[in-house]
Amino acid sequence: MAIPVTTIKKKKLTEEEIRQERLAELQSLIADQEQALNKILEITGDLEDIGVLDALQAMVKAKEDIAKIALAQVSREPFTNLINHVINTSNAISAIDPEVTAKLADGIKSGLREAEADNEDQKVGVFQLMKALNDPDINRAVKFGLNFLKGMGKELGDSKKSESAL
Repeated sequence: MAIPVTTIKKKKLTEEEIRQERLAELQSLIADQEQALNKILEITGDLEDIGVLDALQAMVKAKEDIAKIALAQVSREPFTNLINHVINTSNAISAIDPEVTAKLADGIKSGLREAEADNEDQKVGVFQLMKALNDPDINRAVKFGLNFLKGMGKELGDSKKSESAL
């Protein structure tokens, strides 16, 4: 009868065998991805021809200088003001009901169509203006504008009071 196996010896690969195994895997990958590799080589050749690779290499070598310049530009007042404006504008827009915004945008589009359709170069007199206020559509727009101005004025007045309190 045979002797029972009590230990398993695992064959340890040498550095050369590991390298040969990796090369075989790499050859297999290259063979499988031949078209993609050809395209990549063609693109890199084109980039080399127009000097992009040299520029990229110079940028990588000067990465610290480029980072300092970029940081200096971003920390300038015009850029920080822009960031603050974007944040404030996005806060204001996100506080508005989307249905109101859509209705207002539709109204603006309709108003622009009406304005473009009127090709008359007549002056509008005071009496024509008073008569136009009787038109329900014009009256609605004027009332909206007046309410808008009233709300804006209130907010501007409140902000003046809070600024003087500081």
